[in-house]
Amino acid sequence: MKKNVLTTAMLMLFSATAALSLAAEPAKSEQTAPNILLITADDMDYGSLGVTGSTVPEISPNLDRLANQGIRFNNAFVTVSVCEPSRGVMATGRYIQNSGIWGFYPTTQNIPTLAEELKDGGYTVGILGKVNHSTPKYVDDYVWDYSKDKADIGSGRGPKLYRKHLEAFIDSAQANDKPFFMMANSHDPHRPYFVDSPNYERGGKQRPSRIYKPEEIQVPSFLPDIPGARKELAQYYSSVKRLDDTVGEMMSVLEEKGVSDNTIVLFLSDNGIAAPFAKSNVYRNSNHTPFFVRWPEKINASVDDEHFVSMVDLMPTLLEAADLEVPDSLDGRSFLPVLKGESQAERDYVFTQYHENAGGRIFPMAAVQNSDWLYIFNPWAVGGRVYKTSANNSGTFKAMKKLADENPEIKERVEFFLNRTVTEFYDLRKDPDAKVNLADKKEFKEQQMKMVELMRQHMEQYNDPMLELLLKRDDNDFLVSRTAELQMETRERKKIHRQLSGGKKGH
Repeated sequence: MKKNVLTTAMLMLFSATAALSLAAEPAKSEQTAPNILLITADDMDYGSLGVTGSTVPEISPNLDRLANQGIRFNNAFVTVSVCEPSRGVMATGRYIQNSGIWGFYPTTQNIPTLAEELKDGGYTVGILGKVNHSTPKYVDDYVWDYSKDKADIGSGRGPKLYRKHLEAFIDSAQANDKPFFMMANSHDPHRPYFVDSPNYERGGKQRPSRIYKPEEIQVPSFLPDIPGARKELAQYYSSVKRLDDTVGEMMSVLEEKGVSDNTIVLFLSDNGIAAPFAKSNVYRNSNHTPFFVRWPEKINASVDDEHFVSMVDLMPTLLEAADLEVPDSLDGRSFLPVLKGESQAERDYVFTQYHENAGGRIFPMAAVQNSDWLYIFNPWAVGGRVYKTSANNSGTFKAMKKLADENPEIKERVEFFLNRTVTEFYDLRKDPDAKVNLADKKEFKEQQMKMVELMRQHMEQYNDPMLELLLKRDDNDFLVSRTAELQMETRERKKIHRQLSGGKKGH
């Protein structure tokens, strides 16, 4: 009996000692840094979603839900309204003149980038779709730990394949006990828009969960409501629907993997629709993007109508949210205080820019806008240069040209689209689609000059070579000669790109 009592006492003492010892040791660390899922659409108009005003039936239930779970910015803008330069700004936190990503080629500069900084900070980094356009440096082996492009994701139009690869990526990050950054780039609704065929789903592409007819869709207010536009836009909205399907698949993965609550989810479009007066320009419809940020328990569900947000600020914002050091060399500044519901000064305007199309033909543009006014500077619009980019090939523009001879209003829009004026000035309160150019009208002269001065200050602060053109905007001979020089500089950059890329296609 005494032996049993002694044994019991010793076991109790051992258990108590062990418990104290375990209590003294720190608990096993858990990942606390937030995961980041950055979802981008390709060539989507701001008003295409239910939450941004679309009346197209059942167009975006998944994106609407995402928007309502976080903060939705009504005044968010991409900096450049064409794919690779727009993504280059996001990836570097710099304007194009300071990153060197003027057009469809990466930078040759040794500058910090978002994925590199996150990886150095302990993140697993991955990308789905648009890999070349979203990789900002000339390297054979950029920092992506997981990279899948068109062949792996149904030409960027396979919602279930996005699900599959996001699952695999998260599994890999969790196995290594690391937070993750995934840039998930849909190729929808970029052309070619959805047109059904018997073998459409070969290669992993999927049909959208709803296919629209021309009579079901909504024509954006900056385009004419004509049959040719409706035909193309029905295909476009079917592609928007598939984008929403893709987002729904990815959001389900976050829930199923148990990472939803600790993942910052962001959604935006890289630029506006490839139609006249949108993509590859600097109108409001060119750069205005839906922008939603969801971060459970950190961000309250709300709508922000106050702050103007530019995607040059995306990199510093995400680095600060990840509690990582933000490089001093960036042009952008964090809007994390705004995400947390605080007010942030000097967010009452945005600057946007455009330089060249995919073929390297330049049409330098700059714009500054606030809630009321839009000022645009087009130094290329003298000397007979005629505007040309992907929107010229849209079904909508082709339909507009066919109707131009019988419709004076459409004819005026076609001619202005091709042949601009050096200065454009619009009252966004009355004319958000920029159809009535008020430039140099006496009654608006004072307000126009205030916006010119705002642009001048911005260009000066960020070392923009367009400044010399702005200062000599009334000297047509200088504008013509300097634009020709800029075209030669662009050709030289394209030559360097071909050499560095080994002639590879994709950028």
